[in-house]
Amino acid sequence: MGFKEIEIGFPSAAQVEFDFTRKLIEENHVPDDVTLQVLVQAREHLIARTFESLKGVKRAVVHVYNSTSRVQREKVYAKNKDEIKEIAITGAKLLKEYAAKYPETEWVFQYSPESFSQTETEYAVEVCDAVCDVWQPQQGQEVIFNLPATVEASMPNVFADQVEYFCRNLPQREHVIISLHTHNDRGCAVAAAELGVLAGADRIEGTLLGNGERTGNMDIMVMAMNLFSQGIDPELDFSNMSEIVQVVSECNNLPLHPRHPYVGELVFTAFSGSHQDAIKKSLDYNENHQSETDNVWDVAYLPIDPAHIGRSYQDVVRINSQSGKGGVAYILQRNYGFNLPRWMQIDFSRVVQKQAEAVARELQNDEILQTFEDTYLQQGKFELLDYSVSNKGGEVYFSGQVQMNNDTIDIDGTGNGPLSSFIDGLAQHTGKSLHIINYAEHAINPHHNSGNGIDDDTNSDNKTNANAAAYIQLNVDGEVYSGIGTCSSTVSAMLKGALSAFAQALSVAAA
Repeated sequence: MGFKEIEIGFPSAAQVEFDFTRKLIEENHVPDDVTLQVLVQAREHLIARTFESLKGVKRAVVHVYNSTSRVQREKVYAKNKDEIKEIAITGAKLLKEYAAKYPETEWVFQYSPESFSQTETEYAVEVCDAVCDVWQPQQGQEVIFNLPATVEASMPNVFADQVEYFCRNLPQREHVIISLHTHNDRGCAVAAAELGVLAGADRIEGTLLGNGERTGNMDIMVMAMNLFSQGIDPELDFSNMSEIVQVVSECNNLPLHPRHPYVGELVFTAFSGSHQDAIKKSLDYNENHQSETDNVWDVAYLPIDPAHIGRSYQDVVRINSQSGKGGVAYILQRNYGFNLPRWMQIDFSRVVQKQAEAVARELQNDEILQTFEDTYLQQGKFELLDYSVSNKGGEVYFSGQVQMNNDTIDIDGTGNGPLSSFIDGLAQHTGKSLHIINYAEHAINPHHNSGNGIDDDTNSDNKTNANAAAYIQLNVDGEVYSGIGTCSSTVSAMLKGALSAFAQALSVAAA
């Protein structure tokens, strides 16, 4: 992912964490450009054990801390401010002392006034200044002061005010890296971290997916993606976010909420009809105006391009009873190549909504396609067999054969084009009143052809390199019916679409 500083644990707290630290170092699992960080309380035996665990490491941050908040001073340690400050000073001296015993390692010192968010800010500055006097940082040998919202106890802007005061009033600020460590007790860990950086902090500590005590630490993945969404490179690799989530979830044995920001299963998914319609229109616009968009992501309801984190567009729109015409049209266009005209989007969305209500669940893409084919592409007992189209005296003549109910019948008609002359022939043969209401057609991309009922026609020379889809809406004896035809010939596609709509009309009449 690209992290260069990783806090790996608390090696003085348990044998397993000590052993883990040693394993990383002794088996050379630490890349040369990665710095390990470990946590330790300001107690000598724990500090000694910590440095022992890090023996042989190239570079490490030793993070020492003690509690400074009023409630901790008064109710936990029963010490006054000077006594608490002395604990911090002693811890700082011990870090210098033990670091000198391991000169082969480049040491970085970090101090946290634990519960900074509940500590009087002036006192936090006083304690850290005392620690600074011990460590004597200088250019190229900076120290880190980490300001934890160990318990998130205020709004993010209040925490940011505390950070700003600390940054403005700390002596030797130019030699100190100000770090933040926010928790999520009020659900604002990311917001507090972002505002804290704007207030002057230089560094952020967080965890993957927000794992941590109580409600968790700040989710560093969310903050990084927030930066990314605003055009700021977090310098982390999230191109395969699904794999990262899988590993973290398995290692922590914690499931991921499906609506977790950026990484949850449903975060790029729209069920609402109006949302689906807006997404479809935005994506279509971008596709048709690529030279105008300058590759800047700007799509309604999608803050980032799912592809940037390894997600596909397949799950952007999912269909249930709340979905509208835009969502259904998106599924058919993106997955199967059918670009439904608006009037058919409206018609088919009603069909899909009824189906979703009947089964009381989300519909899968293959179910939507099957419903689409059953509704519009099936011609029942009707089949276009052979035909010819000719022009005579300004009129178009259709002559062909159609199979109806296992009988082969001859169809002859005239009109101003192949479709109208075919409709005229059907009307003459059946005695029905037939009128064309709407018509649309388009080529289907070749990669969409598999498994969507597309036919190949060898009876006509009117071929295209791609299959064609034709959408026909007919008025049959005062009622409206829609049909679709697909073929390598645009003429055959429109005739099959008309036959499909007509077959629907006869099927309804027979029922």
